[in-house]
Amino acid sequence: MISREIIQKLKEAYPVGSRVKLIQMEDEQAPPVGTLGTVYGVDSIGSILVKWDNGSMLNVIFREDRIEKILNKD
Repeated sequence: MISREIIQKLKEAYPVGSRVKLIQMEDEQAPPVGTLGTVYGVDSIGSILVKWDNGSMLNVIFREDRIEKILNKD
């Protein structure tokens, strides 16, 4: 079970609207590595909810999958 503290830190690290890039996901239905997406939340088990640019909505599983936050260039 993931603590509330970790879930809160994930929400702070990946706020709604954050852009991310997929680095690794062990799932047959995973988007290709390098796919970009937009975070739309973090659920109660610590999964990062992402709308991938290719139309997928597969969640990023904490401690299993890897993403990288893309910084906006202002």
